[in-house]
Amino acid sequence: MLLRSISAAFLGVCLAGPSLAQMPDQVAQLELMEGWRRADGTHVAALRITLAPGWKTYWRSPGDGGLPLRLSFDGGQGFDSARIAWPVPKVFYQNGLRSIGYEDEVILPLALSGVARDADISVSGEIDFGVCEEICVPMQLPLEGTLSAKNTTPVADIVAALADRPMSATEAGVGSVACSIEPISDGLAVSAQIEMVPFARKEALVMELPDRSIWISEPDMERQGDRIIAISEMVPPDGQPFLLDRSSVRITIIGEGQAVEILGCE
Repeated sequence: MLLRSISAAFLGVCLAGPSLAQMPDQVAQLELMEGWRRADGTHVAALRITLAPGWKTYWRSPGDGGLPLRLSFDGGQGFDSARIAWPVPKVFYQNGLRSIGYEDEVILPLALSGVARDADISVSGEIDFGVCEEICVPMQLPLEGTLSAKNTTPVADIVAALADRPMSATEAGVGSVACSIEPISDGLAVSAQIEMVPFARKEALVMELPDRSIWISEPDMERQGDRIIAISEMVPPDGQPFLLDRSSVRITIIGEGQAVEILGCE
């Protein structure tokens, strides 16, 4: 198990003196939860991030006011790939910017696949993530631990985090999802029309693409009865219009502790 604290002394390399003086002794704690081995050979582990009061960290698409989490692993550790299962996040507004993430504590389940049968896993790598209050601080910490093949009993906290997932389009009763695309000077404007009954009094929408180098704006969004209309700009690093595969567009609607995830549009 890995348990590390991010202290005010460590953060001094990132912050000026006045800001540092306002920070608690422990901004965040990171724990690698050992988890369990499934019958199919997948190992389910998790990252537990515990935050000081008033601080938050971020979802896979953090918004303009946040910092993304990234995992990197060294080679030869007994697994081929690691996939994060993201619990439903919250939407925050501060200083005119929207960010998407978690406060207090979040457990991020990890599914490690390509595991050798009955073999322990040695995890070695790094995690980059951000923590924010009035200021945002980028973090980089080593991620190390051993995941035993002998543990086969599911861990309740990880099971609960896995259950706290967005609904699928089918589960939420989503109807048609159509996207129209227009070139702009430095990329594309994508307009999505989604047939879906409201599930929260206040809803926020996020568009994502597999290519994380493409900047995607917070959408202009309006609801017209059982229809959502949202427009986002997508700008690649070269600042040029590009071909967009509509099936690769992921749309997530978030509100009041629930979310709906839609994969692809027509």
